[in-house]
Amino acid sequence: MEIYSLSGASGTGKSTSALQFAHDHQIRAIIDDGLLIIDGEKVAGTSAKFEKSALRAVRRAIFDDESHRTEVLNALHKYEIPSILLIGTSTNMTKKIAERLGLGDIAHYYQVEDIRSAKDIQRARFVREIQGQHLMPVPFRQVEQNFFKRFIQRGMDIFAPNRVKIGETTLVRPDFHQQSITIAKSVYMDIVKHVVEADPHVTRIQHLQCVVNQVPRISFGIYLGAPVNYSLPEQILALQQAIADSFFVHFQMEPEQIDIYVFGIETKAHAH
Repeated sequence: MEIYSLSGASGTGKSTSALQFAHDHQIRAIIDDGLLIIDGEKVAGTSAKFEKSALRAVRRAIFDDESHRTEVLNALHKYEIPSILLIGTSTNMTKKIAERLGLGDIAHYYQVEDIRSAKDIQRARFVREIQGQHLMPVPFRQVEQNFFKRFIQRGMDIFAPNRVKIGETTLVRPDFHQQSITIAKSVYMDIVKHVVEADPHVTRIQHLQCVVNQVPRISFGIYLGAPVNYSLPEQILALQQAIADSFFVHFQMEPEQIDIYVFGIETKAHAH
């Protein structure tokens, strides 16, 4: 069996990228947080996210429990998988998983930074650390609802470039992740207003909207002051960057999207 390792710190989005990574490398099987996932479906194991403490979650993820280990081993023998992706917080952890499951040596090592952009990792950390959300690369219907009394919702469908569906994700908030913060949409909007109103070229802002799924998406319109003796594209880009920078200062992440529409040009006297 050809073994791949994908490692990175907690909350950097390894599980989010796992299905796409496995598809790109023609890997049918994934071991993630104690689950054996084949072709995007959970076939064996119990998720570490069901545990009550972080220590028990780690022990579950490295197959410390003998009955859990045996269940996954039996499934691996049954499916006769030619290659597998092991996911862990470090290469030591993925080596431990390979050892516990008797898989042999790992042939390919990847870090999450190899397959995700810095911005994607930033957003993943925000979702994990601020909102307390963890992602499982298995369909919503396969996640035992009774384990998560506080939070469980559908994630997203993962598609290949040819639009063939390769898997689904589910968002959960495990019991061992006790702290989470809810940031009101108005907080995001106040930051945008503050940045825009400080821009000397903008006379007013209109139709400010903020859509928050996990990371906010911002859209609004502006009127610019006359005369326009500056580059319009450069001015809009600078405003987008100023908003992104302000979000990073406050939340250590940038919005998913910042759409700015220029409604018109006006003299300061006509601004209201």
